[in-house]
Amino acid sequence: MACDLQVFTIENSTMNILKKSFLILLLPLMAFTVVHKFYVTVTNIAYSEKEDAIQITSRIFIDDLEKTFKERYDVNARMATSEELESVDTYIEKYLKSKFVVYFDGKPQTYTFIGKKYDNDVVVCYLELPNVNLPKLKSISVTNEILTDMFEEQQNVVHFKFKGKKKSFVLTRENNKGMLNL
Repeated sequence: MACDLQVFTIENSTMNILKKSFLILLLPLMAFTVVHKFYVTVTNIAYSEKEDAIQITSRIFIDDLEKTFKERYDVNARMATSEELESVDTYIEKYLKSKFVVYFDGKPQTYTFIGKKYDNDVVVCYLELPNVNLPKLKSISVTNEILTDMFEEQQNVVHFKFKGKKKSFVLTRENNKGMLNL
């Protein structure tokens, strides 16, 4: 009986060593597996009665926007660093105006790029359409093609909030328009 216990202890000990060795070998391999990146922007569009303006915030991953600027404008923006390109706001505004369009009753509108701030790995862009006569509007729509030409999997989530109505869209390269009827 003592011999059986000793064999069991040795086998159990050997098994524990094998398990630990397996984990030690497996963990580094798992660290090198490719994680699929999620490509998404989130844009909130709301009416401010106090300002009589449509206010828009758009959250875009910095690395995706920098890659786009490099390919599209051949610039290294180095956003959110001490070496940030001085004209980065100009590039952001130029890019947004080419990829994000707001329509009132089917007519394109001109918005103002107010500015940006950084939130970890995201740039938050602030846009505004002042002097909106909301009671006369029948619909507000957007075309959002931000990053869709760069990343096939890109999804642009848009949240509308007007007159107590809320509506959200997930826009893609193939389906890039969303509309809220007022």
